[in-house]
Amino acid sequence: MSTNYSKQTNWGQFVPLVTVFFFWGFVAASNDILIPVFKKAFNLTQGQSQLVSVAFYVAYTVGSLIYMFISKAIKQDVVNRIGYKNGLIVGLLISASGTLLFYPAANMGSFPLMISGLFILGLGFSLQQIVANPLAIEVGPTETGSQRLTMAGGINNLGTTIGPLIVAFAIFGSATASNTEASIESVKIPYMVLGGAFILVAILLKFSSLPQITPTIAEDTQDFVTGEHRDSALKYPQLVLGMIAIFVYVGVEVSTASNLPAYMENSLGFSTKDIAPYVSLYWASLMIGRWTGAVEAFDITAGAKKILRFIAPYLAFGVFLLVNAIAQHDLSHFYIYGLVILVMIACDIASKGNPARMLLIFSVMGILALVIGMMTTGMLSVYAFTSVGLFCSTLWPCIFALAINGLGKHTNQGSGFLIMMIMGGGIVSWLQGMLADYTNIHISYVVGVICFAYLAFYAVTVTKILKNQGISLDQIKNEGGN
Repeated sequence: MSTNYSKQTNWGQFVPLVTVFFFWGFVAASNDILIPVFKKAFNLTQGQSQLVSVAFYVAYTVGSLIYMFISKAIKQDVVNRIGYKNGLIVGLLISASGTLLFYPAANMGSFPLMISGLFILGLGFSLQQIVANPLAIEVGPTETGSQRLTMAGGINNLGTTIGPLIVAFAIFGSATASNTEASIESVKIPYMVLGGAFILVAILLKFSSLPQITPTIAEDTQDFVTGEHRDSALKYPQLVLGMIAIFVYVGVEVSTASNLPAYMENSLGFSTKDIAPYVSLYWASLMIGRWTGAVEAFDITAGAKKILRFIAPYLAFGVFLLVNAIAQHDLSHFYIYGLVILVMIACDIASKGNPARMLLIFSVMGILALVIGMMTTGMLSVYAFTSVGLFCSTLWPCIFALAINGLGKHTNQGSGFLIMMIMGGGIVSWLQGMLADYTNIHISYVVGVICFAYLAFYAVTVTKILKNQGISLDQIKNEGGN
């Protein structure tokens, strides 16, 4: 059982913890700025440029496999051996070593060394993911753990929103500067600073009051469904199909953004430096959707929830406008996006908090957004593609809740398998890039349509599977998540 260290949330422990959530979002979204920079500097095809995403996201899977192998070799869970705090510190130092590779890579002009640095950075993130999510629950009452995870997810999305802007500023200068070209030399500074930040946070965590102890899971926990005695999480169809769902979900979320710069450059004539606010809008869309979905996590009246369901997304949109105003970007292009947010709010209301229904509705809307983007040109197509972020925003917790439901004592094992499928972010991005090379970047977004089609299929299929196992979907709460 999980141990509570306080009857109230220990904010002194929680605040330094969520810095790692910020880092995950900051780096993941910043990769979308590196892709067009590397593509031009190293004369890469669109498919080759997506190796940036492949290296970073496949590292999550490799890191999880290494973690499982070491745990099996020492016959004890690694984090249970070294503790929460040390696990986070080791993960941060691994990521820092990856950023340090950017210095020699930039000096040598080596693309393989650059993506090796991103791979090592991702390895560190995989360990941080394993530790930070349960730790966010441990620093306060269990019953409010999901709310802390939702809040941590909001910090993650803040990182995804400002990351592209900061990295673009570091490479190109201010929005009003005349510089439109980036040398590989300019890339190393922001990542050296980031590495220093990793090390600094690791030092602060060392002297923080974060607990070392880890929760234990009772070995005799029975399977959820009476009469079920399966010896592996992989024996549950909701998990196996859910693993594919996580793969394609992370895939469409990442590939839509990582291929957006190429679309805006090749089809709309944008310069690389002017794309950053649109990449920021895409990732801010996930923040907008998650802040909306997080309303259900709070213990407030139904009337207050209805009001917050409209206020929360526009507060998040306001954060996006604020950071872009600080970056001196022209905001006039973005106000109309407020109307698109209304569509997402309507879909959220229609889902009634049911994760399967939300997964189905949002997947259908994701397909519609991509089809509109593919069938139109100009700024309408850009808004359509960026709105995919709105409809991806709450799919992770929907899929996760459905996939692990009914696993009983195999729940932790199932969660590990789901985390491994984050590699879809790299693989699907690469597939879309390769298709773009053979056709064009506009048509290549059909890859995302296929991903959403599978998610809609999973929503319908997993409903039948869980009902056959005697599990009511009304018992499954979708509470935001990361």
